[in-house]
Amino acid sequence: MTTSGRMPGAAAILIGAAVMMTLTMGLRQSLGIFMHPAVEEIAITVAEFTFAVAVQNLLWGLFQPFAGAAAVRWGYRPVMLFGAVVYAGGMLLLSQAQGMLAVLLGAGFCIGTGMACASVAMAMAVTARTVSAARRSTMLGVMSAAGSIGTLIAAPIGQFLQDADGWRLGVLGFALMAALIVPAAWLAGRTDRRAEPGAAQAGPVGNNADGLGAWAATRLACGNGPFLVMTGAYFVCGMQLVFLTTHLPAYLEICGMDPMLGATALGTIGGFNVLGSLFFGWAGGRWNKRLLLGGIYVLRSIVLAWYFMALPTPETTILFAAMMGFLWLGVSPLVAGLVVEMFGLRWQAMIQGLAFMSHQVGSFVGAFGGGWLFDRLGSYELAVQIGVGIGLTAGLVQMLTAFGGPTRLPRPA
Repeated sequence: MTTSGRMPGAAAILIGAAVMMTLTMGLRQSLGIFMHPAVEEIAITVAEFTFAVAVQNLLWGLFQPFAGAAAVRWGYRPVMLFGAVVYAGGMLLLSQAQGMLAVLLGAGFCIGTGMACASVAMAMAVTARTVSAARRSTMLGVMSAAGSIGTLIAAPIGQFLQDADGWRLGVLGFALMAALIVPAAWLAGRTDRRAEPGAAQAGPVGNNADGLGAWAATRLACGNGPFLVMTGAYFVCGMQLVFLTTHLPAYLEICGMDPMLGATALGTIGGFNVLGSLFFGWAGGRWNKRLLLGGIYVLRSIVLAWYFMALPTPETTILFAAMMGFLWLGVSPLVAGLVVEMFGLRWQAMIQGLAFMSHQVGSFVGAFGGGWLFDRLGSYELAVQIGVGIGLTAGLVQMLTAFGGPTRLPRPA
């Protein structure tokens, strides 16, 4: 994708990617604040609403590798612009929903497709292509932090609009905010005019897959033991996080807490997520990324167990949100950095998307499984126990990979 003439500035590209990630992540992570009033007005169950969110997460994961491959073939800009338009349309459709079909299409299919084309993997790939190898881990942390700012802003705005005139106004406000993703994606798409990354941009291991086609690069990733472990642990990450974003506001309401506390908790998660993302981006450039990843999963599970052992209070809820926020998106710069180190830059979005499929299957389980168990048992106790147990196991296994085995396998013949 090399062009003649002056190369576009890195700052403009990174700003566009950051705004794109801020809005796509922040808005969809705050949909949980609308769940209870929406299901009451539309006359659907909690399980049905969370099924739409689960479909969103599943489609996001399933489409992500294809979106990454399409960006290599046709360019990042057209793929991200398509995702931005579909995402905003999904929010608009959800704001006008009169039944389950519209909820499923808006919150599920449209937002899920938009996330695959214009969110985390694309923003991370754009960042990795734009900065030097020496700055890559830190800048990936900065980009991950941008996704946290969205939750810090979106949840309180959505709750304020909902309190003023109902949940539909809140979602409509989200749709207007989502329209800003379009110009942000256009700006980030200027990365297509930059030179194709070469050896100088490679990570510590080198451009392991940069000379391969899409299928060969996929085979290479699927034959890499540490990558498969990271992918399996990523399932737990998605399950825990989407369970919280979908069900925490409802859990607090059931416990008799002020509805605004749920939005405040999500905003607190977003605020501390900024600090955590910056820290783990910085730490990933200095210490073993696999060890850091496993530590995040173990600590998250311990915090979840502590919080749900007793009835929440405003104080424990904010403390819980702060601790979970610090451990939230810190996985993103670590996973993105590991993918570049193992496989190079060219297929980063696609290969990271392969790992992300596992994350999103976990998200599906966290969103729908939590709602399904609640509808049948009347509490979230079993869902939390499952999340904690699997999280501890995955974290310990991930940490073990830091102490042995090669980081990559030979190229396929």
